[in-house]
Amino acid sequence: MARFIFITGGVVSSLGKGLASAALGALLQARGFSVRLRKLDPYLNVDPGTMSPYQHGECYVTDDGAETDLDLGHYERFTGVPSRRSDNVTTGRIYQTILTKERRGDYLGGTVQVIPHVTDAIKEFVLADTDDTDFVLVEIGGTVGDIESLPFLEAIRQLGNDLPMHHAVYVHLTLVPYIPSAGELKTKPTQHSVKELRSIGIQPNVILCRCDREVPEGERRKIALFCNVRPENVIQALDVGSIYEVPISYHAEKFDDRILDAFGLSAPPPDLSRWHEIHRRWTQPEGEVTIAIVGKYTGLKDAYKSLAEALYHGGIANNVKVNIEWLESETFEKADAIAHLEEVDAILVPGGFGYRGVEGKIAAANFARNHRVPYFGICFGMQIAVIEAARNLAALPHASSTEFGPTDEPVVGLMTEWVRGNQRETRSQDGDLGGTMRLGAYDASLKPHSRVAEIYGTTAISERHRHRYEVNINYVPKLEAQGLVFSGLSPDGQLPEIVEIPDHPWFIGVQFHPELKSKPFDPHPLFASFIKAALDQSRLV
Repeated sequence: MARFIFITGGVVSSLGKGLASAALGALLQARGFSVRLRKLDPYLNVDPGTMSPYQHGECYVTDDGAETDLDLGHYERFTGVPSRRSDNVTTGRIYQTILTKERRGDYLGGTVQVIPHVTDAIKEFVLADTDDTDFVLVEIGGTVGDIESLPFLEAIRQLGNDLPMHHAVYVHLTLVPYIPSAGELKTKPTQHSVKELRSIGIQPNVILCRCDREVPEGERRKIALFCNVRPENVIQALDVGSIYEVPISYHAEKFDDRILDAFGLSAPPPDLSRWHEIHRRWTQPEGEVTIAIVGKYTGLKDAYKSLAEALYHGGIANNVKVNIEWLESETFEKADAIAHLEEVDAILVPGGFGYRGVEGKIAAANFARNHRVPYFGICFGMQIAVIEAARNLAALPHASSTEFGPTDEPVVGLMTEWVRGNQRETRSQDGDLGGTMRLGAYDASLKPHSRVAEIYGTTAISERHRHRYEVNINYVPKLEAQGLVFSGLSPDGQLPEIVEIPDHPWFIGVQFHPELKSKPFDPHPLFASFIKAALDQSRLV
């Protein structure tokens, strides 16, 4: 039977519960255990699919088409275990499920309550599909003391009693701040946070202290005394130079040892060789490149979290440092703004929705094509590249997307139907926004001897999608006559998946999101190739 590790957070948000969960999962994995990671989110949205990137950050997509919290990206990048729809649940989805049952009469006229109905639904989610896993790590979103997270905390408290002895361990991540004026670290916020947690019946086994400097032994013993934990189970989580150094740092603090002790288990020391190699490449690069990301959500870097990490993975693959220039696409709509791109080694235009900043992205794609600067267009970035080519190469000055309104030249249009496996899926213009895109993993066929086929080393691929619009297949002949090559199509030949310019140093647009499958120990081939092209470009300057 699986053993469960519940990770809660206190004092302030954004301490890094997702990163802590992912790093602990990687350590347990390195000791020979199988792991699965899950996230409980306390907001009322059914999923993050309709949430603004400015509020929530990136919406991560799984192979089975779930729109999930960005922490699931951390889980995959650290463990390599593909996340599933069943690995992320929100208060909204829990209530949606319960209310559907209530309307159906499943509760036989009984009063539906938070306890036991909501907490039972949460426990059912936590326990589902875990029989083949040694450890299930469950992160609870939000901060202890938030009213929204109370049902989740109550559910994991109950699970501590429902599960057999030594099958549930609680980790509490908290902040130990340094006060410059006092010249010391303060433990009181941690004491209050744990007191809040204990007041609802949860006694943490391990306290993970986020701090920017060493926590003296005296302070650790003070935390242990007032929080009712063993002194050796107060673990410091120090700031490090890279998130991929966290597993090494945690092991040095014996975090994984203490977790195994709490379960009464022993295991061989972890094999951290791949993490040491990643750290070596990160800290000792043999060169550097500068990549411009021309997007519309650059004010919040978490909106492109997987994208940034995939670029860093490409740097690791090439043993170079990747510097990212975050450029707001609207600035490129000014005549002189294009000068910002003259000093970069490559340009990437990521996904996005809506018309704001579109003309700036088109200007960036035009600059990359004309100045022979490596260009990577992802999802919306591919559509932008096609629209730019249609306007400036195929003599279609009014080429546009129906996403922006009526157009005489709908080079990009709304997807109304597509094939998934053996089934045909359909969507309508006036349907709900949530969950109505082409979501999840789909196969694509690559043109033999194309650049992308050489990069992948195969002509059959599977990549994750998240889009509502597509390049109009009817314009492909006219665009290919001008030098573009549609080197990747859906297996039925109806949906353009990849476009490239063969006589350009590196110009590729993809309809899918390759960044979602990249890992530091297994960089995505497109990102590795893109960074290699940027490195070649830097050597030409």
